[in-house]
Amino acid sequence: MPHLLVVEDDRRVSDFLNRGLRAEGYQVTVVERGDLVQKSVEQTEPDLILLDVMLPGISGVEACQRLRAARCRKPVLMLTAMDAVEDKVAGLRCGADDYLTKPFAFEELLARIEALLRRAEQHADDEVATSAKQRQLSLADLVLDLERMQVRRGDQLVAMTARELALLELLMRHPGRVFSRERILNTIWGYSEDPLTNVVDVYIRRLRAKLDEGRELALIQTVRGLGYKMEGGDG
Repeated sequence: MPHLLVVEDDRRVSDFLNRGLRAEGYQVTVVERGDLVQKSVEQTEPDLILLDVMLPGISGVEACQRLRAARCRKPVLMLTAMDAVEDKVAGLRCGADDYLTKPFAFEELLARIEALLRRAEQHADDEVATSAKQRQLSLADLVLDLERMQVRRGDQLVAMTARELALLELLMRHPGRVFSRERILNTIWGYSEDPLTNVVDVYIRRLRAKLDEGRELALIQTVRGLGYKMEGGDG
């Protein structure tokens, strides 16, 4: 069964939720402070977070904002005694997925939890499907097989080093987008690389020699004063 993180400082409420949700078969972890939410999420990896608004440490709204800033996508159901429209809007705008006002019927809480978990599962399935589609990148007659890490231009298999493949993947994932030398250097080689090095130009020349030389359609293009891009047309 899914694991739920309950963030509630009222012991009566948290005990009620803990007992009730465990009786429904859920695994439950209870936290009483807003400033412990992010650490608890990292440690327990819950499937859903029940988050009270009024908490010691930091508010539930701020805790939710911090989770979203840290790219946590777990569904968040806000629980609060404040039922004004502006309070609900604030809760949803901070990144919460749903909002339930106290006092609430336990059956409604279960229904909201089930709906959010179904939505999260569907989202995960969609991401897997999208990832499967991205196992190959193609541009004109150029194909990069990300599973085999192989490159073909037309019917010709092109041998490449790991760094050349990384640079090619970066450009192919964003056709038409101009990448500065600095952006390429930081992405492929890292911030520790000397910014005055000409390694980017060297690797662009290598890619051109392997992919474009002797062909009517050149895919790798220089944008004067800006950087490089890949396009499947004359650009």
